[in-house]
Amino acid sequence: MRAPAVSTDDLEVVPGFEHEKLQGWVPTIGNDDELREALEKAFDYRGDITITRKDGTQVEGYLFDRRQGKTLAESLVRILPANGPRVSIPYSDVAALTFSGRDSAAGKSWEAWVRKYWEKKAAGEAAEIEPESLD
Repeated sequence: MRAPAVSTDDLEVVPGFEHEKLQGWVPTIGNDDELREALEKAFDYRGDITITRKDGTQVEGYLFDRRQGKTLAESLVRILPANGPRVSIPYSDVAALTFSGRDSAAGKSWEAWVRKYWEKKAAGEAAEIEPESLD
Protein backbone atom coordinates (compact mmCIF):
# COMPACT_ATOMS: atom_id res chain seq x y z
CA MET A 1 0.00 0.00 0.00
CA ARG A 2 1.40 3.38 -1.03
CA ALA A 3 1.31 6.46 1.14
CA PRO A 4 -0.75 9.32 -0.24
CA ALA A 5 1.22 11.76 -2.37
CA VAL A 6 2.14 15.04 -0.68
CA SER A 7 2.72 18.05 -2.86
CA THR A 8 5.27 20.78 -2.15
CA ASP A 9 2.35 23.21 -1.83
CA ASP A 10 1.00 21.12 1.06
CA LEU A 11 4.39 21.21 2.76
CA GLU A 12 4.90 24.95 2.24
CA VAL A 13 2.11 26.07 4.56
CA VAL A 14 2.60 24.79 8.07
CA PRO A 15 0.69 26.16 11.03
CA GLY A 16 2.87 28.33 13.27
CA PHE A 17 3.31 28.21 17.01
CA GLU A 18 1.00 30.59 18.83
CA HIS A 19 2.71 32.40 21.70
CA GLU A 20 0.76 33.38 24.77
CA LYS A 21 0.27 37.10 25.28
CA LEU A 22 2.18 37.44 28.53
CA GLN A 23 3.23 41.10 28.44
CA GLY A 24 2.12 42.77 31.69
CA TRP A 25 1.10 39.46 33.30
CA VAL A 26 1.76 38.99 37.02
CA PRO A 27 1.31 35.27 37.69
CA THR A 28 -0.07 34.01 40.97
CA ILE A 29 2.64 32.00 42.69
CA GLY A 30 0.94 29.97 45.39
CA ASN A 31 3.05 26.82 45.35
CA ASP A 32 6.24 25.31 43.91
CA ASP A 33 4.55 24.03 40.74
CA GLU A 34 3.06 27.45 39.93
CA LEU A 35 6.47 29.07 40.44
CA ARG A 36 8.20 26.53 38.19
CA GLU A 37 5.51 26.96 35.50
CA ALA A 38 5.72 30.77 35.63
CA LEU A 39 9.53 30.74 35.38
CA GLU A 40 9.36 28.31 32.47
CA LYS A 41 7.04 30.73 30.66
CA ALA A 42 9.43 33.56 31.55
CA PHE A 43 12.27 31.61 29.94
CA ASP A 44 10.26 31.35 26.70
CA TYR A 45 9.20 35.02 26.87
CA ARG A 46 10.90 37.34 24.38
CA GLY A 47 10.96 40.43 26.59
CA ASP A 48 12.22 41.53 29.98
CA ILE A 49 10.81 40.26 33.23
CA THR A 50 11.03 41.62 36.75
CA ILE A 51 11.71 39.29 39.66
CA THR A 52 11.00 40.50 43.17
CA ARG A 53 13.14 38.62 45.67
CA LYS A 54 11.94 37.62 49.11
CA ASP A 55 14.11 40.43 50.60
CA GLY A 56 12.15 42.97 48.50
CA THR A 57 14.89 43.77 45.96
CA GLN A 58 14.00 43.62 42.28
CA VAL A 59 15.94 42.48 39.25
CA GLU A 60 14.69 43.44 35.79
CA GLY A 61 16.15 41.96 32.63
CA TYR A 62 16.07 39.18 30.09
CA LEU A 63 15.86 35.64 31.50
CA PHE A 64 18.32 33.78 29.28
CA ASP A 65 18.86 30.55 31.23
CA ARG A 66 17.30 28.39 33.89
CA ARG A 67 18.56 25.32 35.67
CA GLN A 68 15.99 23.04 37.26
CA GLY A 69 17.03 20.96 40.22
CA LYS A 70 15.10 18.64 42.50
CA THR A 71 14.27 21.45 44.93
CA LEU A 72 13.63 25.18 44.54
CA ALA A 73 16.93 25.90 46.32
CA GLU A 74 18.78 23.74 43.75
CA SER A 75 17.04 25.47 40.81
CA LEU A 76 18.00 28.89 39.48
CA VAL A 77 17.35 31.44 36.76
CA ARG A 78 20.00 33.59 35.12
CA ILE A 79 19.05 37.11 34.10
CA LEU A 80 20.85 39.64 31.94
CA PRO A 81 19.89 43.06 33.33
CA ALA A 82 19.91 46.03 30.97
CA ASN A 83 22.62 47.80 32.97
CA GLY A 84 24.76 45.36 34.88
CA PRO A 85 26.37 41.95 35.07
CA ARG A 86 24.47 38.69 34.83
CA VAL A 87 22.52 37.70 37.93
CA SER A 88 21.66 34.21 39.19
CA ILE A 89 18.60 33.85 41.40
CA PRO A 90 17.57 30.61 43.11
CA TYR A 91 13.90 29.72 42.58
CA SER A 92 13.57 29.61 46.37
CA ASP A 93 14.39 33.36 46.50
CA VAL A 94 11.59 34.41 44.09
CA ALA A 95 8.65 36.16 45.79
CA ALA A 96 6.97 37.60 42.67
CA LEU A 97 7.36 37.70 38.90
CA THR A 98 6.14 40.26 36.37
CA PHE A 99 6.35 40.09 32.58
CA SER A 100 7.34 43.76 32.55
CA GLY A 101 9.05 44.31 29.21
CA ARG A 102 7.59 44.56 25.75
CA ASP A 103 7.45 41.25 23.92
CA SER A 104 9.78 42.14 21.05
CA ALA A 105 8.37 39.46 18.78
CA ALA A 106 4.65 40.03 19.43
CA GLY A 107 2.79 40.17 16.13
CA LYS A 108 5.94 39.34 14.20
CA SER A 109 4.94 35.86 13.07
CA TRP A 110 5.46 34.67 9.52
CA GLU A 111 1.71 34.72 8.95
CA ALA A 112 1.49 38.36 10.11
CA TRP A 113 4.37 39.33 7.82
CA VAL A 114 2.78 37.67 4.79
CA ARG A 115 -0.60 39.29 5.57
CA LYS A 116 1.02 42.78 5.78
CA TYR A 117 2.99 42.13 2.60
CA TRP A 118 -0.12 41.26 0.58
CA GLU A 119 -2.13 44.14 2.10
CA LYS A 120 0.57 46.57 0.92
CA LYS A 121 0.69 44.97 -2.53
CA ALA A 122 -3.11 45.12 -2.85
CA ALA A 123 -3.08 48.81 -1.84
CA GLY A 124 -0.48 49.55 -4.54
CA GLU A 125 2.25 50.33 -1.99
CA ALA A 126 5.83 49.19 -2.25
CA ALA A 127 6.09 45.89 -0.40
CA GLU A 128 9.59 45.01 0.74
CA ILE A 129 10.92 41.55 1.25
CA GLU A 130 13.39 42.92 3.81
CA PRO A 131 12.52 42.17 7.44
CA GLU A 132 11.06 44.88 9.64
CA SER A 133 12.97 46.21 12.64
CA LEU A 134 12.20 44.51 15.96
CA ASP A 135 11.95 47.89 17.68
